[in-house]
Amino acid sequence: MATIKATDGAFGNVTLSNAQTGNGVSTNVADRGTHRGTALLKIVSTVGATPTVTVDIQGSANGSDWVNVAYATTAAPETPAVAALTITTATTSFYILRPDHPWRYLRLNLSANTNVTLTAELQGAAP
Repeated sequence: MATIKATDGAFGNVTLSNAQTGNGVSTNVADRGTHRGTALLKIVSTVGATPTVTVDIQGSANGSDWVNVAYATTAAPETPAVAALTITTATTSFYILRPDHPWRYLRLNLSANTNVTLTAELQGAAP
């Protein structure tokens, strides 16, 4: 696993997972440094027979203690949620990571994965 750090106070695009299968944390962790603005998480899933995966979007202030972070869907951009995502189809979804929340590091945690492959990218925003 690699930790990919923002270099200019804002994110570029950080690949968290690239065609990741199975259970466990994303291949990479994003380090947003001092950036506290909005960011966009793009998750693309491809599936096989009887697909399902649970995905927790997790943040940490110190890189050791992880909790689910607030996100909003594009359908309800002003309604925060912290619940795990359940993905059962091939789809591309976008999640808005809300500003001013106290996490520095971001990763995904995949569990109960049956025949789902995920590619996830954290897309940047200005501070």
